[in-house]
Amino acid sequence: MNNQRSFFFNVDWVIVLIYLSLCIIGWFNIHAAVFDESHPSIIDMHTNYGKQFVWILTAIVLGGVILLLDSRFFSTLAPVFYGVTICLLLLVLVIGRNVGGNQAWISIGTFRLQPSEFAKYATCLLLARYLSGVNIRITELRSFVIAAGIIFVPMVLIKMQPDDGSTLVFCSLIFVLYREGLSGKFLALAGLFIALFIFSLLFKAIYIIGAILIIGGIVIGIFRRYKAVVLTTAAGLALSVAFVLAVPFIYEHIIKEHQRVRIDEWLGRASNLRGAGYNVHQSKIAIGSGKLWGKGYLKGTQTRFSFVPEQSTDFIFCTVGEEWGFAGSVVVVGLYLFLILRIIFLAERQRSPFSRIYGYGVACVIFFHFFINIGLTIGAVPVIGIPLPFVSYGGSSLWSFTFLLFTLIKLDSNRMGVVYS
Repeated sequence: MNNQRSFFFNVDWVIVLIYLSLCIIGWFNIHAAVFDESHPSIIDMHTNYGKQFVWILTAIVLGGVILLLDSRFFSTLAPVFYGVTICLLLLVLVIGRNVGGNQAWISIGTFRLQPSEFAKYATCLLLARYLSGVNIRITELRSFVIAAGIIFVPMVLIKMQPDDGSTLVFCSLIFVLYREGLSGKFLALAGLFIALFIFSLLFKAIYIIGAILIIGGIVIGIFRRYKAVVLTTAAGLALSVAFVLAVPFIYEHIIKEHQRVRIDEWLGRASNLRGAGYNVHQSKIAIGSGKLWGKGYLKGTQTRFSFVPEQSTDFIFCTVGEEWGFAGSVVVVGLYLFLILRIIFLAERQRSPFSRIYGYGVACVIFFHFFINIGLTIGAVPVIGIPLPFVSYGGSSLWSFTFLLFTLIKLDSNRMGVVYS
């Protein structure tokens, strides 16, 4: 009896409440996004909103099952989970169902399983298992290569589908490595190359190279007495100039045409409101038309007349903006920000390295989905097809995020118990 009472009080019910709130918000907005007057009931099983109701109920049951498991279960079976998802990612390339140009689903009766969603969960588990091992230091080359390999393998298989959105999600796990001791220089270098890539598309190479040389010359002039700084800066200058000169080739021959179109639209290099820019343009109209308080539930004109494609999945947030307005959007964004901060808080209070590392993995994955999904609906980032956690329609997505979150809740509930790795 005491153990049951202790379990009840140790579970972080704040996160559970946020989880349930987002699921309900998602369910109602899916109902609004694909509302069918011939099937008005929100639990009609012939509709996507009726199916989402089932996904939510089953997700809650799965979350409850996770809370009943022993905390060591996740660390012990992390390699098994990872191995199974890798096999599924290989299998989907052979027998997968192609939807929207991505061969990412395995049909099981009427249910479509998307292995890439569960790969995020399995990768977070195995990465935490490895990094929490004895004598593992991310600053050592061997440890870094193995950790990077754990992340890279599912990325490659998902890219082969090709699912660019899910592939990029794994890049967010670099922040887990940073939290565990990876030098901030890697993050700075990644940021530098992203900035150079964007600037090289917006301005002529001669201007970018000139700016690089000027900034580098100033740094060398200031720190000329420090040989290491001078050599590092010189190497950085050479690498940056070479990258800028390589951008045109990368853009034209490595990046696919549909990706170039989306990037050009995002950067304003091209504008086609009836083509690549249509979705974002209509999404902006929908969000802007909601004004402060929104048009009201089931009263959104952009939503009701299906102006925005994929509105129950990738563009679900524009339904929130149109029908619930700025006020409703702030509530949803606030819930996500509070959830992510709460996850980080939970991660930091763990006694187990495995739990801490896993917690940061969960925070990275959820934040990336949240940031990119909402960003694409307002044109802040290029269009990348990834769902909004707990809100977008889809069983695989909801279940995988439920696994991610409730596993952390379980690990946190046992934080005062035996410390395990």
